[in-house]
Amino acid sequence: MDQVTFRSDTVLSDVHLLLPNACHLMKRLNGVGQPVFTSKFRILRDYNGKDSSPDSPVPENSDASNVPRDEDGDLDVVRRPRYPTCNRDAVCPVILSQSAVTLTDQDEDSEEEEEDGPRDIIKIEHTMATSLEDVGKQIWRGAFLLADFILAQESMFKDATVLELGAGTGLTSIVMAMVAKMVYCTDVGEDLLNMCQRNVTLNKQHFEPQESKIKVRQLDWMADDFCTDADLEFCWTDAEVADLHDNTTVLIAADVCYDDDLTDALFKILYRLSSNMQHPSTSYISIEKRLNFSLRHLDVACEAYDHFRHCLDQLQQMTDGKMNFTVEPVKISFSQFFQYERVDQLELWKVTAERL
Repeated sequence: MDQVTFRSDTVLSDVHLLLPNACHLMKRLNGVGQPVFTSKFRILRDYNGKDSSPDSPVPENSDASNVPRDEDGDLDVVRRPRYPTCNRDAVCPVILSQSAVTLTDQDEDSEEEEEDGPRDIIKIEHTMATSLEDVGKQIWRGAFLLADFILAQESMFKDATVLELGAGTGLTSIVMAMVAKMVYCTDVGEDLLNMCQRNVTLNKQHFEPQESKIKVRQLDWMADDFCTDADLEFCWTDAEVADLHDNTTVLIAADVCYDDDLTDALFKILYRLSSNMQHPSTSYISIEKRLNFSLRHLDVACEAYDHFRHCLDQLQQMTDGKMNFTVEPVKISFSQFFQYERVDQLELWKVTAERL
């Protein structure tokens, strides 16, 4: 019997799995030939920043007596008028081609037209099922959880300089840019960074007139320093590196701990950045416990989450004589501003770093 070898398993986020098909539309192929979709997510609150959930109280001035009723007092349902059917216009399919992600003049014109629409809509370009190495091109529930926390605690992040590690599609950075002074949205991979930059452009109406308050930059957790090569599109300038170290007080990361090596790299760069910043910093890390059958334990386990908790414990117990780290969970009792399934496996952790 031939042996079966799985070369590349694909994974699909539950966000895309549970999202109605009408909510996302295939737009193009990215630079590596992957289909790119555009999804729209509504912020569930009114323009005054109040929660507009279904449980919100009904205004007192609402008058139910205006509902039309018949002579017996029953509701008089207004029927939609029937129009004569007509021949449908011919629809030609759009042929997708692999191309760069730069906005064309036609795209820019269409985006300007959409800016006049509802300001409570966030548009995100993303892929669907990908290999594990490209999961940053999808949207995950941990990003929505962190975005909920940001909108629920706007005063906490007002006028702050924020660094996001492993931003992926940039959803959380875009939400943070609505309230923060400056957001550095970082990740690795030219194609992913291009997608992230495009999402920033698609949502610039949320943080105008200061579009420069969110910057997409390359930050490799495995590297020892910032990428300052001026020939690269998403490189850092010396002024930006200085601003990051001098003014950053908040670091965020959404659902980035799914591989032990990457988790180790995350905590190493978290320590390095925190120890080089001029001010005490607070990090917020969201994670989802994903239960899988483990061949090592021959039982259901969550090894990636267990390793994450181990790294948290090591960070808090560190005694290097330079930094003191405090770790605590954040209670998931804040309002939900996005439509997604907030499962019990979602967690948010707070890490406070101070110099000794």
